Amino acid sequence: MKRGLFFAAVGVCAVLFPYTIYLIFFKAPLDRKLFFNQKIFYYHVPNAAMLFVSVIMCGIASFMFLRKREGRWDDLAEASGELAVLFGLIVLVTGSIWGKAAWGKWWQWDARLTTSLLLWMVMVGYVLVRKYGGPGSERLAAGLAIFGMADVPLIYFSVKIWRTLHPKTSVVKSLEPGMRGPFWLSFLLFLAMFYILITLRTRAAAATRELRELHESGLDAGVFE
Repeated sequence: MKRGLFFAAVGVCAVLFPYTIYLIFFKAPLDRKLFFNQKIFYYHVPNAAMLFVSVIMCGIASFMFLRKREGRWDDLAEASGELAVLFGLIVLVTGSIWGKAAWGKWWQWDARLTTSLLLWMVMVGYVLVRKYGGPGSERLAAGLAIFGMADVPLIYFSVKIWRTLHPKTSVVKSLEPGMRGPFWLSFLLFLAMFYILITLRTRAAAATRELRELHESGLDAGVFE
């Protein structure tokens, strides 16, 4: 079943990647204010959604790891944490490009931008702690992941809590009819890409953990002495 889903996701990406490029750049109408610059919207928003999914998945998996101490949860947390750093970086870069076109500046200390930067820094910290924290770093990193997960609703509702330059969450609903199809197909494309990446990275993390556990058990048994 999982293998079938994986190859289905690969097929979706193979079809939608060129098709969405065609729709976005050749079929979707231009925005009345930003004109061609608005095209980055079709990539920025799906990336932001995948960032949220990655962080929430990392937080939940970290909580389950702290509760059950099962390696499979830690594997999922590690994989999703690394993807959160990747998608977060893309969100910040594409958001800066949008900001330059819409506001005339690459960066504003806007509530949503600032909280998004904070989330990305937390997830970078998560990855660094896991890599360089030494024994027991998995538990410390798990706490960071849970803290990062708590920042997700703050980012989402920031445009409603404070007066911000960032567009409201209702911007997707206000898209013109010709923009909605390309946007949702792009969203589906990024969702399929996320599934492929999380599957591959989780398997790699599991293989690394199993190899490490095998090595440690060999040391305990005196095999490698």
